[in-house]
Amino acid sequence: MQPGELSKYILGKRPNFKPKIAIVLGSGLADFANELQDPITIPYDALPGFSVSRVVGHPGRLVLGYLREIPVVCCQGRIHAYEGIRGEGFKHFIRTLQSLGCKSVLMTNAAGSLRKDFQPGQLVLISDHINFSITSPLVGPNDDTFGPRFISMDDAYDPGLRNILQQTAKDVDLCLHEGIYFGVLGPHFETPAEIRAFRHLGADVIGMSTIPEVIVARHCGLKVAVISVVTNFAAGLTEEHIDHAKHLAFAEQASSSLRNLLKNSISRLVKK
Repeated sequence: MQPGELSKYILGKRPNFKPKIAIVLGSGLADFANELQDPITIPYDALPGFSVSRVVGHPGRLVLGYLREIPVVCCQGRIHAYEGIRGEGFKHFIRTLQSLGCKSVLMTNAAGSLRKDFQPGQLVLISDHINFSITSPLVGPNDDTFGPRFISMDDAYDPGLRNILQQTAKDVDLCLHEGIYFGVLGPHFETPAEIRAFRHLGADVIGMSTIPEVIVARHCGLKVAVISVVTNFAAGLTEEHIDHAKHLAFAEQASSSLRNLLKNSISRLVKK
């Protein structure tokens, strides 16, 4: 089932629903969807063609509802290239959100910090990225109905959306760092030597997701904003070892800050 057909199938379960923005919820952040009023939930595995993540902290559900009276699609969990999912999975996911009527997508993820002043439990607004996964979801034949063969990644992280999120953070007295996301394939964590090298390349936070979705979103004309939740210091910055359980714990700790930021910025984000 193609994205256009799938969007009709989804909206058939919620007639007259016209979402303006999609929110993709990363590791340990799925509970934000509980903020939606009058929600309808659809498991990913009930959506023909949708890939389903098997990673803990990614429930794999689409939630359609209202946030402060604004129609929103929340994606509880995402897929990852390290799970063996190729470009078609990412394209199907994002293009379905566009076909539903969304004009913007706000993504969240769990990330490691390469800076001592970006501490676990804090939020980082992404201003740019470095793709070190050495791949692109757009590899292969291009579908001109969604976008051109070659796309610019200038301002991939929309300056207008970022300004709104920064101003909202100030209004609610919330610490919101800004930095560059370094994307790796995973699923293994990085070595201390790799982290030292990535710091020299200009990275502030590091993770194993998000960039494929950003590329597909920009290809089909969606505006993008990304917020990383710092869940750990990267290898070599402290003596503490990294594990996924700690990631989820710090993601949960930061969820109230994320909830506060998104609830207070949503009306301005959809008007941009």
